[in-house]
This record gives sequence, structure tokens and C-alpha cells, in this order.
Amino acid sequence: MQRLHARYPFLEAARESVATHAVDLLTVVEDDRAVVDRARQRVVTALEDGTVGDPHRDPRTELLSYPVARVLVSMVDERVLVRKYARAEAASAHDRILADLEDTTELKSVETAGLELSDLLCEFDLQERISVDGEAYRIDVGTYLPLAADLWTDEWRLVNRAVADGTVPVTEDELFTLIREAIRERIEDGLPFEVPEPIERALEAEAEEIREVLADLDLTREIDTVVPDLFPPCMKALLDDIQKGEHLPHHSRFAITSFLTSIGMTTDEIVDLYRVNSSFGEEMTRYQTDHIRGDSSPTEYSPPSCATMQSYGDCVNKDDLCERIPHPMAYYENRLDDAEEDELEDWRAGDDEDADTG
Repeated sequence: MQRLHARYPFLEAARESVATHAVDLLTVVEDDRAVVDRARQRVVTALEDGTVGDPHRDPRTELLSYPVARVLVSMVDERVLVRKYARAEAASAHDRILADLEDTTELKSVETAGLELSDLLCEFDLQERISVDGEAYRIDVGTYLPLAADLWTDEWRLVNRAVADGTVPVTEDELFTLIREAIRERIEDGLPFEVPEPIERALEAEAEEIREVLADLDLTREIDTVVPDLFPPCMKALLDDIQKGEHLPHHSRFAITSFLTSIGMTTDEIVDLYRVNSSFGEEMTRYQTDHIRGDSSPTEYSPPSCATMQSYGDCVNKDDLCERIPHPMAYYENRLDDAEEDELEDWRAGDDEDADTG
């Protein structure tokens, strides 16, 4: 097993290496203490430090700890852990890529690890969507938007970019940040998954330790509060449209549905909202909501960023806070944090006819 694969276990070639060696995961978790310990460390360090810790000196142990860590994340089955773990793996990979590039002058190759920038672009099907523009790069706007969706600082907003001919300019540093986001998406994809019982039994002690760390850190602030008066203006407008029975374009429907799932609304509650629409179809609405939530798909979808909302024409009624915060979830978290106690009554706590969407 190559050092390159151990260093970058998210690569397709790394997965193929594990498959080629016919590794039996149950045998590994039962018999290889070093792999299990490193896997547990990856997850715990992700929670505590936002990285996956120092790599094991043995490439085999390091590589196999990655799929075992994914098993542990799936066993704990907490949305916040999935996010934290994926971000930590991506952050560590990003740091390693930059460290490997440090001694090169043109950022063309990762000589110490045998990985080239072109390989990274091919890995994520970006080679045809990114072009060199002098000392910088240009990336297709349709590729840029999803990769930058979770980058909440102002410089990533499309309105602050010199978009031309359907492309967005990015610096080399920004390009590697976008690659980091592509890595994060790949790592997060498919988590959590169903773990076979024998493997689950073998790893229960490690999973319980991770649950305790998660509880002690009190990380989430997983939002489970629905207060439409505090919604960002864009989401408030879309919710108003739903309640008026208006037909929403697909992108608008995705935006409001993903936002509502992210703040704790159940599929049943969201389906009930759409019932007022004359073209309402319960089966399709339920399927779409479950798909966005990740119940019937390998990915749990996040709400679009402000840049994406703006590109689709869903960014409306902007206020002062909108100018400072580039994501609807950040807006809502900010409003919840600043609200008085009497402003935080959950919309679902009262009768439907008394709900005030502002």
C-alpha cells in the first residue's frame, strides 16, 4: 500500500488499493489494534481540534484507519459528527497538499508525494472547468457555486467576483480552498451508512467513547427551532409563497426545503406546508424532502449560499444583516443568538392557524 494512498485516502486509487488487497474489514477491526486506535484518533481529533491528527508511521495502518473511521462515524450517526469529521479530513488533506507544494515554484506538482495538481483536478472532474488566466485561474460559474456554497465569508460571494464569460477568477490559494471543499464533499458523501452487526459489535467501545466526547464538547448547536419571524428575508419570502399556494420553481423549492430540514423540521411537517398548493402531490413531495434530507440519498443537502440564491433570483428584501452574512443558515443562527427569550417560541408549538410567518 502506497504512502500516497495513506496520505490521501479519499482518492479513488486509495479505495481501489484497499479493494485490490482484498482487505476484510471485520478481520481488521477484530485483530488490528493499531488500525482501530488510529481510526478512533481520527474521529476524536476531528471533534476536538478540527484535524485528523498525525499520520501513523505505517502506511497500511494509516490507510486502513480511514474506512474504519468512517464506520465509527456511521455508528455514532450524528449529523454534527459527520460534518465535523468531513471538514477535519478535508482540512488535513488541504494542509498536506500545501505542505507538499511548499518547495515547488510553480505549484505544478506535489513532488514529495507523487501527486500533481492536474491529478487533483482530474480526481474531481475539474480539469475541463478550470483554465489558467495569467498567474491565476478561472473556473466555470456552475462549478464554482456549489464548491463555494459553504464558504461563508464575503470574498466568496459571486457579487464580489469579476464574473466574465461564465467564469469566475480565483487565485491559486483560492483554487486549493475549492479543492478542499471538493474533498470534504466526497468524504461526507455516503455518511452515515449501515454498519454490519459483527463490525458494529467489534467497535462498540470506540463508538461509545466518541459519543462521550461529542456529548462533553456540547458541539451542537444543532438548530431545532422554527421561528419564521427570524428567517432570512429570502426564506421568509419563499415560505410566504408556499403558504399562498404559489408554485415554486425547482431551485426555490430546493432552497426552502433544505433550509427547513436544516433547522429541524420533519418530513411530515414540511409535506403539510405544501398541501395548500393546487398541484400538490404528497408522494413526490415526500420523496423530494427525504432526498434532500439524505434519508433516501447518500447526501444530506445543505441550503444554498447567498451567492447561489442571488444567481437564481431568490435573494430578495435584503436587510443590513444580509450585507454582512453570506449564508442563510448563518443569518438565522445570528438572529437566534440575538433574540430575546420571548421571541424564540417555536412556530410548531402553537396552532397552525395562529402561526405568523411575518
